[in-house]
Amino acid sequence: MKAKYASQQSLKSLQWLNFFLADVRDGLGPYLGIFLLTSQHWSSAKIGVAMTVMGVATLLVQTPAGAFIDFTRHKNITIGVMSAVISIGAIGVTLFSSFWSVVAFQSIMGVAAAFMGPAIAGLTLGMVGPRYFSKQVGKNEAFNHLGNIAAAALAGVIGYVLSIGAVFYLNAFMAFFAVISMTYIKRSDVNHSVARGGAEKANSSCRDDVSGFGVLFKSKTLLLFTFSICLFHFANAAMLPLLGQSLALDDPKVASLFMSSSIIVAQVVMVPAAILVGKKADVWGRKKIFLIAFLALPIRGLLYTLSDNPVYLVSVQVLDGVGAGIFGALFLIVIADLTEGTGRFNVTQGAVSTIMGIGAAFSSSVAGIIVVQSSYDVAFKALASIAVLAFLLFSIFMPETNNWAKRKAQK
Repeated sequence: MKAKYASQQSLKSLQWLNFFLADVRDGLGPYLGIFLLTSQHWSSAKIGVAMTVMGVATLLVQTPAGAFIDFTRHKNITIGVMSAVISIGAIGVTLFSSFWSVVAFQSIMGVAAAFMGPAIAGLTLGMVGPRYFSKQVGKNEAFNHLGNIAAAALAGVIGYVLSIGAVFYLNAFMAFFAVISMTYIKRSDVNHSVARGGAEKANSSCRDDVSGFGVLFKSKTLLLFTFSICLFHFANAAMLPLLGQSLALDDPKVASLFMSSSIIVAQVVMVPAAILVGKKADVWGRKKIFLIAFLALPIRGLLYTLSDNPVYLVSVQVLDGVGAGIFGALFLIVIADLTEGTGRFNVTQGAVSTIMGIGAAFSSSVAGIIVVQSSYDVAFKALASIAVLAFLLFSIFMPETNNWAKRKAQK
């Protein structure tokens, strides 16, 4: 189906923007843990604190960042500026690697990252409207995962041939092409009223379709969804970094290749998972598909404890691809469902992401402490237990949010 507002040029540019931003949005990702462990000889607990800082900075700014994206008509410029900031921070970590320097750069990158998700989601909603949002989000996520595959492959080669620190310069390379892609999105193709979840008034500057902030706290379904995904991310965020650290103790170069292989396997699976969500979310409903992601996480955590064979561990990453591929696409779709007509899509996305970020931010710190006090296996089992709780909460209490299915049934 064709988009409701945007030209094909703008839609293709949006997809390539997602491709090149794949590596930029996540900053240093799991490679930071390997770099600090092998090059700077940090402990797992210290690494956990440093990695937590970016998440904390992001969650502190996430809600006002979402409000800013709801307000501004310059979402493309915002993406360009924040991409540059994240790239500078990534390179800065390799040049200045003291604890407080890393903390400072991680904080700056965290603030910049807070604007990226809402800006891209707002652009997408404003370009296609709510009716076609599910399909476009699926395409966006597919290109995002393809970008991660390309970035991970390059990072694996760069880390093995040169050094793990050289991987961070790839971030700036990807950011440059992201900005180039963004320039081909026509500003006239973005309906800014629809971009914030408001009424479909073509490029209206009117603010009468914007609800008060109290709407964020009145929806029990939104609150339940928020708490469920907070638990999900608390269980998920530390798993892959911990796995990379455990292997890096044996051979740093092999760990770099393993990390890239793990990311590539997961991202390859995420592509069809995201496409499936885009095509079937309006048909099957959100909850049934989301439950697959929630179930894959605890199984994955337990499987990590059964063997330390790198080939086996890479194969387990298929489950990461299933879970993350579904989650990445459906998260935005459910938020759009719950905020339709309020004019608060991006600020709600920011507020929910803030709570979600609390789980992700403290995951690394808690898991790092468990490793120091006990072992990597105990840490994986603890995270898997949290994932089981998230699955039960979502499966029992979360209702279906598919607005289009409800409307069809009422006719």
